[in-house]
Amino acid sequence: MVMADAGSDVVIWSRDADVAAEINVSHTNSRYQADLTLPGSVRATTDAALALSGADIVVIALPAQVLRANLAQWQSLIPSSAILVSLIKGVELGTMLRMSEVIAQETGAVSERIVVVSGPNLAREIAQRQPSATTVACVDQDSARRLQDACTTDYFRPYWTTDVVGTEIGGAMKNVIAVANGMAVGMGLGENSQASLMTRGLAEIARLGVVLGADPLTFQGLAGVGDLVATCQSPLSRNRSFGESLGKGNTVAQTIAEMKQTCEAYKSCEPILELAKTHGVDMPITEQVVNVLHHGASVKTMAAAFMARDTKHEQESATAGALE
Repeated sequence: MVMADAGSDVVIWSRDADVAAEINVSHTNSRYQADLTLPGSVRATTDAALALSGADIVVIALPAQVLRANLAQWQSLIPSSAILVSLIKGVELGTMLRMSEVIAQETGAVSERIVVVSGPNLAREIAQRQPSATTVACVDQDSARRLQDACTTDYFRPYWTTDVVGTEIGGAMKNVIAVANGMAVGMGLGENSQASLMTRGLAEIARLGVVLGADPLTFQGLAGVGDLVATCQSPLSRNRSFGESLGKGNTVAQTIAEMKQTCEAYKSCEPILELAKTHGVDMPITEQVVNVLHHGASVKTMAAAFMARDTKHEQESATAGALE
C-alpha cells in the first residue's frame, strides 16, 4: 500500500490463491487487515516468477525462519539489478545470521543491493495511513535513498542510514524485550516496572549491537528506542501480546495456538542469546525470556531474576561487554 501510494506498480506474491484473488477482485485482504482498501495499482499472484519478473525492488516480508528456504526457490527468478529489501526482524536459528546476511548467502547479492527497513511501524496504524516514520538502511547510501524515494508518502516518512547492523539488531531484539514487557503487563505490573524493563532492554540491544559493529547512535533513533517503545507499549504488537498471554497464566503452547500471526521473538530469542554468548555480551532479560519460552521457567521467576541482579553504575551496566 505504501509503495503504491508513493507511485510504484506493486505485485504481491501470495502462497494462498484465495488471498490473491481477493486482492485482485476486491482490493482487500480481509484475513489480516479487514478494513483496508488497497490501491487499484496493487496486484497479487501465486506465481513467484510472475511477481518477480522485471522487478526493480523486491520487498521480502516473511517469517525469519522460512526466509532461506523460500529464497532458495526464488534465487534464479530475482532480477540481477533489483534492490532486495528485508522487512524481517529476526535472527536465523542455527546460523545466528541476520536477515541481510541470509539474503546475501542465498541470492549472491552484494551488500550494496540489500536494504533493511525497521522502525516503529505497527501494521494496523500504517494501514490506516496514520503518520509513521522508519529507518531505511544499506551500506550503499544511493540504494538506501533509492528505496527512501520509493516509499515516501504524506503519511510515511523514511530516514536513511548506512548502519545495517544496528538497524537489524534493534529490530530483532526489541521483539524479545517486548515479550518481557508483555509478561509484566500480564502480571499486572505498572509503568515503573515497564519503563525499567524497556530501559534495561535498550541497554542489552546496544551492548550486542556495538560489539557487532553498530553505531551506538542508531539505538537512540527510530530503529532503536522508537521501535522498542512502540512494540513494548502497543496492544497491537504481536510480541507484547504473546508475553501478555504468558503473564496472565497461559502456557506457551496455548499462546501459540491462539495467535494468528508470527511472533518473531519466540524463535529468534534463542539465536540472539547464542549470538550474545558467542561475543561475551551480558543479556539478562533475553536470557530470562528464553528460559520462559523454551525451558519451562515461570514468568514470576523471570521477574525475580531481574530484580535479584547486582546493582552497578548505570553506564557501566549499559556498556559492559560492549567495549571489550
